[in-house]
Amino acid sequence: MALLSKQNNKSQATDTTISNRILNGTEIIGEIISSGDFRIDGTVKGNVRLKGRLVAGDKSIIEGDIECSNASLSGLVKGKIQVSELLTLQATCKIQGDIVTTRLSVEPGAEFTGSCSMGVIRDIKKKDEPTEKRRSAS
Repeated sequence: MALLSKQNNKSQATDTTISNRILNGTEIIGEIISSGDFRIDGTVKGNVRLKGRLVAGDKSIIEGDIECSNASLSGLVKGKIQVSELLTLQATCKIQGDIVTTRLSVEPGAEFTGSCSMGVIRDIKKKDEPTEKRRSAS
């Protein structure tokens, strides 16, 4: 039992350096939540919520919303993307959904269908709130 406690404390201390990977040929159905970085080369049907960086390879398919701090996308994404820092759309990327990010980099060849809001994430959220909510908060 003491050994498990030590391992749990160690893993909690290094959560931000954890890297996870879904390989090509693997399909995940359900929500992914992680405090570390994630690389997806397979298929995910569900939301992806990370505190770290998301890298999606050119064969990846993500059908769900994405929330993370940084992302580099090369595959197909069908869903809303919210990135608090830098979102990079690689040349092979195909996005079908809305983007909310602080900074955006788009390589020639990337395809994007949807709306894009840029700026500080909390400012964008305030703009999207109904006028009545913003007035009552003041």
